Amino acid sequence: MVGGIGLGVCLSFVALLVVGTYSAAAGLASAAGGAVGLAKGAVPALYQPIVQKWGNLCPAINPALLAAQLYQESGWDPKVVSPADARGIAQFIPDTWASHGIDGNGDGKRDIWDPADAIPSAASYDCELAKYVKDVPGDTTDNMLAAYNAGAYRVIQAGGVPNIKETQGYVKTIRSLEKSFAAPVGRVQPSQQAAGAIYYAQQKLGTPYLWGGEGTPEQGGRFDCSGLTQAAYQSVGITLPRVANDQYNAGPHPARNELLPGDLVFFSTDLSNSRAIHHVGLYVGGGYMINAPYTGAVIRFDKIDAPDYFGATRVTKDGAAALPSFKPAA
Repeated sequence: MVGGIGLGVCLSFVALLVVGTYSAAAGLASAAGGAVGLAKGAVPALYQPIVQKWGNLCPAINPALLAAQLYQESGWDPKVVSPADARGIAQFIPDTWASHGIDGNGDGKRDIWDPADAIPSAASYDCELAKYVKDVPGDTTDNMLAAYNAGAYRVIQAGGVPNIKETQGYVKTIRSLEKSFAAPVGRVQPSQQAAGAIYYAQQKLGTPYLWGGEGTPEQGGRFDCSGLTQAAYQSVGITLPRVANDQYNAGPHPARNELLPGDLVFFSTDLSNSRAIHHVGLYVGGGYMINAPYTGAVIRFDKIDAPDYFGATRVTKDGAAALPSFKPAA
């Protein structure tokens, strides 16, 4: 708790922070240009060097885009098998792998289960598709993603992303997820829904913590950390995943000195890996968050500066909607 500060004073303090911060941020715009890097810890450390290297294989892709595809396909699980028999971290069908798999690590084998082969193969396949559609009008990367989903012939025939709901949704999903894996260039745009999410969380101050709590009547309206942040954003029409480490991918990642009220702030047991995130809170300004901390505590204000502070996410509606429906292992 914020020592010596009454609840009413705390709420006034937060209101002033929100108003003041948004007034200052109203005219900010994101910078553009430059090479695309990966956001801190967004890609597990084991795979980050491979994604960074192969994500620059051709102009149509970048490391963040490649990471978005891999996360959407497998959630970084190198052993997953889909109902359609798509295999491994890049979810290649065996027939596609036979034609497009490459020996990424130079050990003389093309192993669909080895991320050191599968990740380079995913990048190589993207670049092959980009060549097929290079003369099609429109954005080359969008057309490449559409070809990945619907086939190059349909993209060429349509003169761009075809009018297929699944394909258009796939392109939007990957381009939205790309933003959550990219290291920010310049300032991140403020969220339009943040104030409403904070208002919701303020109403829950003093509520006892419950592991697995989602605020249902059966649970006495109690929450755990990610249940609270999920409910706060659900109150403003944004559906977040249930698990904290998946919530990290719901938007771009502002730096510590660029935080705004409404940002989600995360804490991890491994500061190089977002999959090791164990706690999330809702930033309110001034170095404080509203959070549901642990069993025996209540929803309260806490400082965010701690040794396990990992980073932050500025939630966007498109970013949240782009997250896959599966729940990768934490």
